[in-house]
Amino acid sequence: MSNGSSITHFLLLPFAATRELQLCHFWLFLGIFLAAIVGNGLIITSTACDQHLHTPMYFFLLNLSLLDLGCISTTLPNSMANSLWDTRAISYTGCAAQLFFFLFFFSAEFYLLTVMSYDRYVAICKPLHYGTLLGSRACVHMAAAAWGTGFLNALVNTANTFSLPLCQGNAVEQFFCEIPQILKLSCSHSYLREVGLLVVAALIAIGCFVFIVGSYAQVFRAVLRIPSEQGRHKAFSTCLPHLAVLFLLISTAVFAYLKPPSMSSPALDLVLSLLYSVVPPALNPLIYSLRNQELKDVVRKLVTGGVSAVIHCLLSSAKGSQWRS
Repeated sequence: MSNGSSITHFLLLPFAATRELQLCHFWLFLGIFLAAIVGNGLIITSTACDQHLHTPMYFFLLNLSLLDLGCISTTLPNSMANSLWDTRAISYTGCAAQLFFFLFFFSAEFYLLTVMSYDRYVAICKPLHYGTLLGSRACVHMAAAAWGTGFLNALVNTANTFSLPLCQGNAVEQFFCEIPQILKLSCSHSYLREVGLLVVAALIAIGCFVFIVGSYAQVFRAVLRIPSEQGRHKAFSTCLPHLAVLFLLISTAVFAYLKPPSMSSPALDLVLSLLYSVVPPALNPLIYSLRNQELKDVVRKLVTGGVSAVIHCLLSSAKGSQWRS
């Protein structure tokens, strides 16, 4: 294969060699995928439907759930299908699309977490200016900037990666298409250009991380001055989940993308990719709902109302059938 155009498909890394383990992998990923859909779907529905949650914090949380759904939907369904049908293949176009959408959702989520740290900083450190600094228009602009920056980052990196000549085969040592594994297939020194883009992206990520750490340092300093124990607990409960998700994302992703080639191995790459691509989207709803009483109350009301509506519908159908008989 002399260049990328002669490659019609890639072969992804299989999770297991035996059919029984492949099916176990399918059911495990299906459970995680359904949990992510249900959890994020409940958060999206709750924040969209309940007027009490129409605040900047929950607006950003709704966007985070949308990005989580997009991120996990980009990787898991294809991997599950490959395990179920005992195949490793993904088309060249499909691989490029998967890489683009994963970078898009993943990058946008990181930038959105940066915006969410600013939201918590203003809410706790400058509460009197909260309505001015984070009005509805400002929130929409900041969320749009996160989505737009993620889109631009994905577009540039995907176009550059797939413009490289690939002559080292078509086996991708990962369960989905991502930049480091595609670069291993390159036979040109032009891949250094993509490495340069990754370094620039890493520097931007570190800049965001420094901003986030600075914001939360100010937040925690202000929280410790709150006389009410209940007030301190509420402030910590809305900030600590952001830090937990952020630490998991940036530590595993930066290490996976910038680690030396000598430290690379299929098992390590697989574990790292699971930690930053699968775990956060599945756990985010659990983290945010368990530590947020307002959200728990709305979700409980939503679930109870849904169950009541289903029961009422079934009873009405039963009565209708009885009447017709």
